[in-house]
Amino acid sequence: MRCLITGAAGFIGSRLGARLIADGDQVVGLDDLSEGSADNLSDCPELDLVEADLRDEAAVAGAAKGCDVIFHQGAMRSVPRSMQMPGLTSDVNVRGTLNVLLAAHDNGARVVSASSSSVYGDQTEFPLHEGMTPEPRSPYAASKLVGEVYCKTWWRAYSVPAISLRYFNVFGPRQDPSSEYATLVPRFVLACLKGDRPVIHSDGEQARDFTYIDDAVEGNIAAARAPEAAFGEAFNIGGGQDPTSVNEILAIIAELTGTRPDPIFTDPRPGDVRLTHADLSRSADLLGYKPQTTVRHGLEQTVAWFTEHFGADSGR
Repeated sequence: MRCLITGAAGFIGSRLGARLIADGDQVVGLDDLSEGSADNLSDCPELDLVEADLRDEAAVAGAAKGCDVIFHQGAMRSVPRSMQMPGLTSDVNVRGTLNVLLAAHDNGARVVSASSSSVYGDQTEFPLHEGMTPEPRSPYAASKLVGEVYCKTWWRAYSVPAISLRYFNVFGPRQDPSSEYATLVPRFVLACLKGDRPVIHSDGEQARDFTYIDDAVEGNIAAARAPEAAFGEAFNIGGGQDPTSVNEILAIIAELTGTRPDPIFTDPRPGDVRLTHADLSRSADLLGYKPQTTVRHGLEQTVAWFTEHFGADSGR
């Protein structure tokens, strides 16, 4: 099978590429390296990387030539950043998804498109299931919801088999801790390793459904093999456990790093929600998705990697 991964040098894209190559697939990657890093592909020399912008229709079409599946991971990420740059977020995420679908139509390819649990917004009933009315609270969430609608439309109008995956707080080794918009797990791990004070937005009792990177990758593989009944639909990709609070995440990381961090509590960030918890019954039924990694085990793997690469003796 020949595959294209957009956002191939990013956190999820690079791990997905490594898995596909290990399975014997041919993999082309497209990434403008504005957020991803070529270092993430150091163990994937077989991957053919095209450095290009998702908004470049011709570049996406060229990279997709001859591909059977397009894994669309590329995007302008981060809820807080989208609040500051709504136009750019929409431009990259919506136009990028459209270009992927156009290329898929030209090549007869299947599309597995990364969406986000943020499309749910603040809900009053949990766990969150795909039949709920989305209530996006940020431009990022809105752009992801538009992408889902495009995928559904391209299946209905052009018979492009497209599936959207609503990721729930994916974490793991190699996740970038340095960005202003970095997610909390890599930020907390790095702060503990370096003796800094972790920053917690709100009171830390907000809780999330955390998903280990290997399970997110398996969700993509499952979607690439899913039956026609899944085409045009969106599916939750979560961790399969009860939500974990931000304070609990920090406590586990502190234990694993042997530290006693003194967090700084700040105001909640615009666009953030209080609770996420994925109902995975539909994903299990139609995709065969069953997450395997507990939050604790995932954090153990994550802390071990960060200790090796960012610890006191790492030279970084």
